Amino acid sequence: MNKSNAHFERPRTAASLILAAGKGSRMRGYDGNKTLLPLLPRARNPYEGSHPILVEVLENLPPGPKGIVVHHRAEDVRRETSSMDCTYIFQPVTDGTGGAVLAARPFLRNLEEKAIIITMGDVPLIRRQTYARLLKGLEAAHMSVLAFHPEDSAQYGKLDVQEKRVQRIVEWQYWRSMEGHMQQAPCNAGVYAVDRSALLEGLDALAQRPHDVRKQRDGRWVVIQEYFLTDLVEIFNAQGLTVTLTMAEPWEVMGVDTPKALAEVQKIYRLRQGNN
Repeated sequence: MNKSNAHFERPRTAASLILAAGKGSRMRGYDGNKTLLPLLPRARNPYEGSHPILVEVLENLPPGPKGIVVHHRAEDVRRETSSMDCTYIFQPVTDGTGGAVLAARPFLRNLEEKAIIITMGDVPLIRRQTYARLLKGLEAAHMSVLAFHPEDSAQYGKLDVQEKRVQRIVEWQYWRSMEGHMQQAPCNAGVYAVDRSALLEGLDALAQRPHDVRKQRDGRWVVIQEYFLTDLVEIFNAQGLTVTLTMAEPWEVMGVDTPKALAEVQKIYRLRQGNN
């Protein structure tokens, strides 16, 4: 049977995989795990306060098992989320978002749920109904990509969408010189709903596609191997699987990777709490 003609059903429950291994190198003066930064900061110190970002992410995800990929300050993550019944997956080497999901393969294999949500531990404003709509996308696809239209698309990957199907995710350094539909294409939020069986098969192919990435480590430039989770879109298409998209509001998918972004997310969270 052609995989693209497979029968789909609405996922009744979902497991979630939260990527929370990073340090946050652009958070000047902060050495902790950035997913533990507070949404309710104390006066004059945005790095101290209550209600960690990661806790908000966990509370908004659909019911079901939750695995957290950890590395930097892993014990801090465990301590702050110890009451939330999570599984912790240690990523030995921080080798990209794809590497994080590859490290989680034993967790994924042992699940009963057919649907998986993959999200970032530093993106706390995604609403429960948005995760639900993302999950609903699996009624007609093997993978649904959360997408958005920012005011400024610079630095974001864009979705190459043809006939309502996502063919690939094109990084900024490539799409910026393209003409045609890519200039108006939605951007990738880095959050996905995926059929578990298709994901496990796709990860086998992803493991064969490392990228050489030049990065600065300890004051010197080095070339390291990383795995890009975005490659799964091309892998799925090559396997005859269907990839679609779900749209989100730009403010929902703001990631906390700089002090400025943290301040903005804290402000939005405070305002939304006041409106609830």
